Amino acid sequence: MTPGESVEARTASSPRVGIDLGGTKIEGVVLDAGGQDVVRRRIPTPRQDYAATIAAIVTLVAQLEREAGLAKGTPTGIGIPGGISRRTGKVHNANSTWLNGQPLDADLAKWLERRVRIANDANCFALSEAVDGAGAGARSVLGVILGTGAGSGFVIDGAIHDGPLGIGGEWGHNPLPWASADEAPGPGCWCGRQGCIETWVSGPGLSMDHYRATGERFSVERIMMQVLTGDERAAASLDRHASRLARGLARPAQPQVLTSSSPTSSTSSTPR
Repeated sequence: MTPGESVEARTASSPRVGIDLGGTKIEGVVLDAGGQDVVRRRIPTPRQDYAATIAAIVTLVAQLEREAGLAKGTPTGIGIPGGISRRTGKVHNANSTWLNGQPLDADLAKWLERRVRIANDANCFALSEAVDGAGAGARSVLGVILGTGAGSGFVIDGAIHDGPLGIGGEWGHNPLPWASADEAPGPGCWCGRQGCIETWVSGPGLSMDHYRATGERFSVERIMMQVLTGDERAAASLDRHASRLARGLARPAQPQVLTSSSPTSSTSSTPR
């Protein structure tokens, strides 16, 4: 997307390529005119390397077009963990920090030799669910994603409401509500603050919390496997995660006393 352009549901009349650029993986799909998968592929994200990330996306798009029998130049949309600044035209607020300050849409348009539409990944997810997913038919939809980070998108009447900075639905850089004494001030966050919700409920947040409690450096997948085998320490880590996620999404019954220096508004000028 170009900066400032509204996000609305559209019906495709021809195949499209979609790319989900995440902190640990890049997933690509070709959708036919009816929205059905034709080809889907996933590759690791080259972390901390902007040029390699561009190259990986270009290679993946070419592979998808080739396997789907499409001509080069198929319309392409990309969801990213952050947004395109309406002021600078560059990526901002991305927890994949090597993207920040980079002209991602311009660079991809150059190397892919086509116009590229870019939007925040949580906004893409929320809009998809509002159009023909779990939120179909609802006037307002909040879609929450948990992965390398924690984000969300807010859809009203079929259109994304993203605020003046393009991150209006985000919640991961608010402070953890009702933080206990042992949760304050909280872990340090890539945004420079402490105790952001993302540091608790993201995948890395769960893994680090388990490590602090047990000394075990386990992936989220390993923690879940341990839970299934009856490991009480892994189950306790998952219970803490569930409590923090519930508090992060809950609506306070009364004003709360903030216990973190994190920004209290997701539409402020600070990083999400």
